[in-house]
Amino acid sequence: MQKDEIADILKEIGVFLELKGENPFKTRAYQNGARTLESLSEPLETLIAEERLAKVKGIGSALSEKITELATTGKLAYFEELKASIPKGLIDILNIPGLGPKKVKAVYSKLGIDTVEALEQACNQNQLAELPGFGNKTEAKILQGIEFRRNYASHHHISTALNLAEPILEQLRAHPDIIRCSIAGSLRRHKEIVRDIDFLVSSKKPELIIEFFTGLSGVLNISAKGETKASVILEGGIQADLRVISDAEYPFAQAYFTGSKEHNIVMRQRAIARDLRLNEYGLFKSTEETRDPKLRLECKTEEEIFAALDLAYIPPELREDKGEFEAGEADKIPRLIEWTNLKGSLHNHSNWSDGNESIEEIANYMSELGCDYWAITDHSRSSFQANGLDQARLRKQIAEIARVNGELEAEGNSFRLLSGIEVDILKNSLDFDDELLAELDVVVASLHVAGSNEADNTARLISAAENPHVHMLAHLTGRLLLRREPYPIDQQSVIDACAKTGTWLELNAQPYRFDLDWRLWQQAKDKGVKCVINPDTHRNEDVGYLRLGAGIARKGWLTSDDVINTLPLAKLRKELKRKRTRQ
Repeated sequence: MQKDEIADILKEIGVFLELKGENPFKTRAYQNGARTLESLSEPLETLIAEERLAKVKGIGSALSEKITELATTGKLAYFEELKASIPKGLIDILNIPGLGPKKVKAVYSKLGIDTVEALEQACNQNQLAELPGFGNKTEAKILQGIEFRRNYASHHHISTALNLAEPILEQLRAHPDIIRCSIAGSLRRHKEIVRDIDFLVSSKKPELIIEFFTGLSGVLNISAKGETKASVILEGGIQADLRVISDAEYPFAQAYFTGSKEHNIVMRQRAIARDLRLNEYGLFKSTEETRDPKLRLECKTEEEIFAALDLAYIPPELREDKGEFEAGEADKIPRLIEWTNLKGSLHNHSNWSDGNESIEEIANYMSELGCDYWAITDHSRSSFQANGLDQARLRKQIAEIARVNGELEAEGNSFRLLSGIEVDILKNSLDFDDELLAELDVVVASLHVAGSNEADNTARLISAAENPHVHMLAHLTGRLLLRREPYPIDQQSVIDACAKTGTWLELNAQPYRFDLDWRLWQQAKDKGVKCVINPDTHRNEDVGYLRLGAGIARKGWLTSDDVINTLPLAKLRKELKRKRTRQ
């Protein structure tokens, strides 16, 4: 088991202990241990092998034993026993937005509520309003949270789905009786939220492949199992479906099961207009529905299917019936950005605020990965919950970045850190004055605390965009996918303001954000607004989110030219200066 997975379990233990009313110091020990584990610069395996884990500050002997058990066996008896001692319904309640362990414990101990259904009923009867620390507003928020969870109960982040799907796909590719295989469905189209995972395989031995798939180690339950189809439940409750077809049918099935439904309807209509029939089995010379192989046009790839329907190849990300057919007919499908085009990131955090690694550790890591640059943009002072920097600490950080860059230059290393800040957009100003912002290479402005008034939120964002020292607006709507709805904002007005001022918009690549939404990027692009794809790293491993962000950018029709951080360092510096001289 990896350290991040272990850290998540330690956090869960802390929550469960708090739910049971255990000593707060004991609860805090597990939470602190999780944070310490996440920030380890040395491999966990090394610390365990050399019996040094217990000596790490924030771990100790008791936690060391539990971490070692998890790392070596993948299980922890203490955790399983603790989890079993808590009513399952309480764990479900904990997943409702706005409810922490203390409030869950209160409704359980005072009202005996141990299911989501009972909690909903109690809120509708105003029973919670009488409890200390609750009230009518809390009840309303809980009801909203319950409805939110109900609507998205079977939805999963793309990162979760990919983490499960890609190892399975590798195993399928390695199977000697599989000719071709791929992921299909919304996951292949790179939707930010998916309901299930679709696998497509061509083989002459379908029953053998079905047995192999349903017997994989990650399969928790088998929902259905036939001669050519199977459905299973994977970790986290996500459903995975496998279809096995002949290799001659494969490209047609791949196109059909990739979707979307809207895209497929237009594709079938184009076939009918040419006296053909298109379905998951082939493209047929027929005026009626059929799967007769004698009537099937030979198409070995998806590209050949699109060509047969007088279209340029349409990448999976664009198959949403949102302009791809017009572009395909005119042979104007853009060459979409690849994640390998990205040279670095302009929104990242260090351990000076709420990140895990030091500035030097970040520089070494990103340099070794082959990045050209990496901006350190820790939180400003008003984000006190994130250990935001005041003016004095920020200036010390600028000096530290300069020191590290000096060492890199002395070593002949062309990689560079950029100094920056994620400055809070307050009600009437930014968190720092222009004089201090002018000392930084990069200024990222963010709305972390928004009100319910759309006009006020919008005005604050536009005001930030109009500041010549602000280079970009980060995670514009503040949404947390499957957890929190976007702030009320007139996004079109903000896009217009960014176009007018030359301010960039971030595509935040954290998988629970993907903010700005892919559906708006074409509008922003048409108005000349540049995108910055940032992983918003809080630990070095988060750099992998750049790949996910690029996938969302592709879905928004973005090319390498539309994205600022595809530029090499010298050109990036020119663009950073351009904003400050524009007004």
